[in-house]
Amino acid sequence: MLSASNPNLSVRRFRMNGRIREAVSGLLFILPSMAGCLIFVVIPFTDALWRSFTQGIKGEFAGLANYEIIFQNASFQQAALNTLRFIALCVPVLLVCSLGLALLLSKPLAGLSAIRAAFLLPMAIPVASVALLWQVLFHVNGLVNNLLTVFSIERVDWMRTDLALFCLVISYLWKNIGYTMVLFLAGLSGISPTYYEAASVDGAGRIRKFRAITWPCLRPTLFTVTILSLLNTFKAYREAWLVAGNYPQGSIYLLQHTLNNWFTALKIEQLCAAAAVIAVVILGLTMLLNRAWVMRAQEDEPS
Repeated sequence: MLSASNPNLSVRRFRMNGRIREAVSGLLFILPSMAGCLIFVVIPFTDALWRSFTQGIKGEFAGLANYEIIFQNASFQQAALNTLRFIALCVPVLLVCSLGLALLLSKPLAGLSAIRAAFLLPMAIPVASVALLWQVLFHVNGLVNNLLTVFSIERVDWMRTDLALFCLVISYLWKNIGYTMVLFLAGLSGISPTYYEAASVDGAGRIRKFRAITWPCLRPTLFTVTILSLLNTFKAYREAWLVAGNYPQGSIYLLQHTLNNWFTALKIEQLCAAAAVIAVVILGLTMLLNRAWVMRAQEDEPS
């Protein structure tokens, strides 16, 4: 009787039930991911954050004592400086090279699919194999030194000098340039060709098209690629550890080496404090980059 006398109420109830069903369905879809994130990320990080303020087996509260220890630790200072230097070298070079390759491969070329697959091949190679390849190339009796002797250049012990950092940079670029290039290609494919056609009619050249069309349209993709490239720099530790062990040459002694050595020595509280500091720094860099991108986008908006 109520439905017959008030059809609008029935329609509203039907729509409300539909929204509830959609909300429940969406929640069920993301529930496994939320549960995994909670169990394997949020809870462990919360526990590590608490341990960073404690000392001893009983977990007595120690305030900022662990943070004072790590900031005064010469090993942590060296590792932090090397990691920042590594990031400053790798990320800009990776972005420039991968963007240049993406612009080149976005044009119709013969065998384009095979070329793209070749750039992605390093991602399919296991880390242990990459480390073995690294040893073959940069060992004292490796391929690079054998090539140098052809030109009467003295052999270089790459992994025992400061040149080891550049070897690690080359390894990082070789490993990640294909993946980053594909992300840029995806961003380029989302730019409408009509923009370039209109610019050509107006007499714009390649540089003008890049500055006025390609670069602004690629800015969201560039933000994502920058964050992923920053995070991937922390994965370069695997190759460095497999090649040189826990205590490599000083220029490639990274933060992960310090954390791993502290874990081996059961300095859990210092390890947790260092992990908290690294998380805060990464979060801060991400927020700064996001803020810079937002401000740049607002400046580009027409008034």
